[in-house]
Amino acid sequence: MLKPLFLASAFALASLPSHADEALLKAAVASGHRTVANVVRDAARNPVATLSFFGVKPTDTVVELSPGAGGWYTEILAPYLREKGQLIAAADDPASTTAFAARSAARFAAKLGAMGVYDKVKLAVFDAANGKLDFAPAGSVDKVLTFRNVHNWMPSGEDKTRAVFAAAFATLKSGGVLGVVEHRLPADRPFDPKAASGYVHQAYVVKMAESVGFRFDGSSEVNANPRDTANHEGGVWSLPPVLRHGAKDRDRYLAIGESDRMTLRFVKP
Repeated sequence: MLKPLFLASAFALASLPSHADEALLKAAVASGHRTVANVVRDAARNPVATLSFFGVKPTDTVVELSPGAGGWYTEILAPYLREKGQLIAAADDPASTTAFAARSAARFAAKLGAMGVYDKVKLAVFDAANGKLDFAPAGSVDKVLTFRNVHNWMPSGEDKTRAVFAAAFATLKSGGVLGVVEHRLPADRPFDPKAASGYVHQAYVVKMAESVGFRFDGSSEVNANPRDTANHEGGVWSLPPVLRHGAKDRDRYLAIGESDRMTLRFVKP
């Protein structure tokens, strides 16, 4: 059974942000620099509760793995960490020979350059398929966070997926946290090693993390959605915000909402 947020471990209770930190986090979420389309997603993505569950503090050094071109969480983490912490955005490789990745890297870099709120964000390269995982020095990071990305690593194979978890483990300090949010495949559904639907078994994510040395420290249902069956033609992208099928069954998919998601916390001993 998954642990609800209020049944946190002793470690988690000791590392929860203070009331003052939570006020700063709420201010970052409410900041006027955020993209309107991203703000609309707050109710489905629960950024304050999610980042609090991961124990993110404004003094932390945080790596965000694969923020994507839009940088949904980057918009929140950048101002929150700007004064006393450090955000390292491990983004797509601008030198990638894959057109999509190169475009994504260019869009993300342009986003960071457009506003002063991003002036202290450090850019690093993250390319799981090609083994480019040198995004931070060993033992230098307090938190490594990734949001809805594990399914993107899996098509490259289990060894390369495990290598991402190993790189996260190496960069973290002792006691550091890996936080993972991912689309959740029900445990009774067949495992797909390529995650073609975008959904992943929670047990698989736990296995990958534990195989490189992490200790599973708890899960939260803050991003759960019981309306999502994880069984849609076209996979998770049938749901909002992508709505892959356009007008077809649009109202039904909107009524479901965003995907059912696991929210997992791991600790480096």
